[in-house]
Amino acid sequence: MLDYAAKFAAGLPYYDFLAKHGTEDQRRRWAGVHEAVRLSDKQRQLLGGFQREMKVLCLAGAWCGDCVNQCPILNHFAQAATAIQLRFFDRDVHPDLATELKICGGGRVPVVVFLSEDGQLVGWYGDRTISIYRQMALDQLGPSCPTGIGPLDRSLLDAVTQDWLNEFERVQLLLRLSPRLRQLHGD
Repeated sequence: MLDYAAKFAAGLPYYDFLAKHGTEDQRRRWAGVHEAVRLSDKQRQLLGGFQREMKVLCLAGAWCGDCVNQCPILNHFAQAATAIQLRFFDRDVHPDLATELKICGGGRVPVVVFLSEDGQLVGWYGDRTISIYRQMALDQLGPSCPTGIGPLDRSLLDAVTQDWLNEFERVQLLLRLSPRLRQLHGD
C-alpha cells in the first residue's frame, strides 16, 4: 500500500496545481466553476466547526471535465475550514497514486483520499458523486442524449457541493469519534 502521508508532502495547493498543470483555457474553466460555487451559511458554519485536522489528497487532471466541475468545490471547503489541508496531484505525474486509486479497474479522477492529522488513511471517495451519477443515468439511460455543451446547471452544482460536504462531514465525524484520536486529544 502507498504511504499516503509521505505522498501528501508532494501535493500542490489548488492554485499552484492549476498554474503548473493547467493551460490558460483550463484555468479559465476552473475559475468559472470556482466563481459559481456557493456555500450556504449553514455549510460554512459546519465547515468552520471542524476540529480535527484532515489531510486531503485530490488526484485530478486540469484537463478533466469532472475535475473542473468538482475540484473548485473542494477548494471552497478548504478555504472555509482551517482544519482541512488540501493538496492536488496530477494523475499523469503521479502514476503510483493513480494506480493505487483505480475505480472499477480504471484510472478515474477526481479521487479524494482522506488522512488523519498523523497521516493514517481514513478513506477515499471519487470519481463522481451520487447526484452526478443520477443525472448521467437520466441523460444516458433515459430518452435524452447529453451533448456536453451548455450552461452550468445550478441545481446540479449545488447538489454535488452537498454530496461532497456530506463526505467531508462523515470523515470529520469519524475523526472526532475515533477512540485513538480522542485519547490523543483528551476529548
